[in-house]
Amino acid sequence: MKEIVVLSGKGGTGKTSIVASFAALAQSKVLADCDVDAADLYLLLQPQVQEEKEFWSGQVAFIDKEKCIECEICQDICRFGAIENYVVDPISCEGCSFCYQVCPVDAITMRESMVGHWFISDTSYGALVHARLGIAEENSGKLVALVRQNAKLIAEKQNLDYIISDGPPGIGCPVISSLSGASLALLVTEPTLSGIHDLERVIAVCRHFGIPTLVCINKYDINEENTHQIENYCYKEGIEVAAKIPFDNVVTEAIVHGLPVVEYSEGKLTQEIRSLWQYIACALE
Repeated sequence: MKEIVVLSGKGGTGKTSIVASFAALAQSKVLADCDVDAADLYLLLQPQVQEEKEFWSGQVAFIDKEKCIECEICQDICRFGAIENYVVDPISCEGCSFCYQVCPVDAITMRESMVGHWFISDTSYGALVHARLGIAEENSGKLVALVRQNAKLIAEKQNLDYIISDGPPGIGCPVISSLSGASLALLVTEPTLSGIHDLERVIAVCRHFGIPTLVCINKYDINEENTHQIENYCYKEGIEVAAKIPFDNVVTEAIVHGLPVVEYSEGKLTQEIRSLWQYIACALE
């Protein structure tokens, strides 16, 4: 099986729309939404949840009022303002355990926190593994790893050819968790100054982990000078530009109708996305 992870150095480049189109085009695949901070792939694939499980990660302080002597030490030393009237606010608590260490009567314990849920769902395009973090919870990369692990188990069980992952934006821990061990990274960028800058950063991450990389320039015609700059940079770095997708309002229309754009309309944009998937499939052979 081959795992393709679609990344972008910044948000809003059209990464999820392209993954949804790949879902409609590819055969013998399982889908994984590794962008757990903003898991939007389900909006286009309309999944039916088959399994839902809790995700526990990190710790939150808890004060036993029967043991507490109200010495105020914990309230004074908490830099996050998470303790008030000897009660811990689980949303404000960062789980640093400093209060636990300094409590003179051992009235504070650190308890595991349920920070979200992960799901295995059915869609008309195949199985989808996705997740949802709780309010104000941070993504450490563990949940991303869990999503990928279960997608791999499904692919092995059903003898599927591809895992297609919608990765998170940026270059942080969730990106590293979604990228490590992948067969290919497709980097979706746009011809803006921030897009160019962040593309350079995510290319450096892919290179560090030795992941083969392709670049897709989305909305290339909004600034063709910047598009040429991206192409020249990729040429110097030995990275192939697999596709240049034009700007088209049909993408927004497809999102409104809850469909991948290749299912909604035929046109130059759809042809480019079809060609991009064929390019990726050939690159993985």
